[in-house]
Amino acid sequence: MNLTRYELQPIGWVESSLVDRDTAPRQGNEGAPDAWLVFDSEVLTGLHDLEVGSEIILLTWLHRARRDVLTVHPRDDLNRPLCGVFSTRSSDRPNPIGLHTVQILAVNGARVHVRPLEAIDGTPIVDMKPVLNPAMGR
Repeated sequence: MNLTRYELQPIGWVESSLVDRDTAPRQGNEGAPDAWLVFDSEVLTGLHDLEVGSEIILLTWLHRARRDVLTVHPRDDLNRPLCGVFSTRSSDRPNPIGLHTVQILAVNGARVHVRPLEAIDGTPIVDMKPVLNPAMGR
């Protein structure tokens, strides 16, 4: 297989009360706490126009994930049949990119308070984008 490599640079990190991958909720709507997104000073201009109450899609790098996994039992339930990792939301996968929809609670300089977020403390932030709202034209 001829694969081209690409480089991602984190733009910040997650500050969360979640510190253990095994006990963290699997999805934000399963009891995940509020968290802070802390951004590098080089990207602060990109935070302009963020609005409290808005929903964003947060992309993270799941830095504690296994990258050699191609099949999993969904939700780690051994009673469920093995599935290809790309048909699941497993964090273990060749490119462990996390996808999270969160609501902005506050914006304070380089820090953005969001909820709910199941990412553990120290998770690198790759990007974020607004949830599309046709009425806003963005």
